Amino acid sequence: MDFHVDNCNAAIDDYCAVHYFDAMNKIYILFLICAVACSPAKPPPPSQTFVSVATPIMRNVVDWDDYVGRFQAIQDVEIKPRITGTVDKILFREGIEVHKGQLLFVIDPRPYQAALAQSRADALRAQATLSNARTELTRAQKLVDAEAISREDYETKLAAVRTASASVISAQANVKSKALDVSFTSIRAPISGRISDKRVAVGDNVSNGTTLLTRIVSTNPIWFSFDGAESFYLKYVRLAQQGTRKSSRYAPNPVDIQLADEKGYSWHGHMSFVDNAIDPQAGTIRAHAIISNPTGFLVPGMFGRARLLGSAPYAALLVPDETIVTDQTRRFVFVVGPDGKTAQRSVIVGPIVEGLRVVKSGLQPSDKIVLDGLARLQPGMAVKVVNARILPRAQDDSPTSVALAAPPASEAKAQ
Repeated sequence: MDFHVDNCNAAIDDYCAVHYFDAMNKIYILFLICAVACSPAKPPPPSQTFVSVATPIMRNVVDWDDYVGRFQAIQDVEIKPRITGTVDKILFREGIEVHKGQLLFVIDPRPYQAALAQSRADALRAQATLSNARTELTRAQKLVDAEAISREDYETKLAAVRTASASVISAQANVKSKALDVSFTSIRAPISGRISDKRVAVGDNVSNGTTLLTRIVSTNPIWFSFDGAESFYLKYVRLAQQGTRKSSRYAPNPVDIQLADEKGYSWHGHMSFVDNAIDPQAGTIRAHAIISNPTGFLVPGMFGRARLLGSAPYAALLVPDETIVTDQTRRFVFVVGPDGKTAQRSVIVGPIVEGLRVVKSGLQPSDKIVLDGLARLQPGMAVKVVNARILPRAQDDSPTSVALAAPPASEAKAQ
């Protein structure tokens, strides 16, 4: 009986040992499976960065200087009466073009016509007095020769002739004065231009040289007036001294005007004036250009933007504006070197030409400029390049270069 129990216990122990090791093997295998499943995967190789590159466009350009100013009438006349009287007629339509000599106002001429008639009568009286004095002088000459009258009486007759002659001259001058007063009753346009509204009505009494009747401004040609900074004035003086461009004081340098609602420069003229002194308060100098205005479209006071030739021709490279990166201290572009890695090039930029940005220095004509993907680039980064080509984005609308000159810089012309 004891033997049987011992055998049973031994069998149970063997069975338990076998199943225990079986379970432990299963747990170990399951652990290995989990460890393999949960281990991180090997990262894939990094993808290559592709960028488009192109060499810059080469151009000879001339800088244009930008100004902001307003149109101004060359002649601006306030019409005031030259006599005192009552407005009798108003003979123009307000706000339209008038011609030099056109009748605008009539002041009641009757008082002045009467004064003219009176002055003419006075002139006739003076002439009659002179004739009588000359007759008496002739008679006195004969009598004094015959010693029938004294020399003193003769000289009295001579003085009377001289006095009468002076009276005639005075009377004739008074006639001319009164005739002028009569002519001043008809108020005519002193210049051709656009007239303003009437400031008086028929029946109003106006005073000589005081009452404003209306105003006329000339419209063709018209001035474009602006102020230039002293620094730009100095730049132009230096260029004139070097012989690369003439001063606007002596040369009709071209100027283009862009109106507030225009994208291009459709108005053309030339410089005609640069002032003789710099304003010490503002540090600027006055100047203006003459612009043809045959239709009268431009009016005094209208705002505009002008451009003037601002440099001698110089070699420059053109790149798309968006390829230039700006940080707090500098501007640069990314280029790809022969080793296929990117590098930064600091550049000095100029105006826009043909829709592209002028680079004055910092690049070489053979440099491969990165055109896209700039946000993900870093210096020294290996990239794959796709060759592209930079093309002009706009037509060069600058006028033909002629004599240069005058007073700040922002636009340019491709040669």
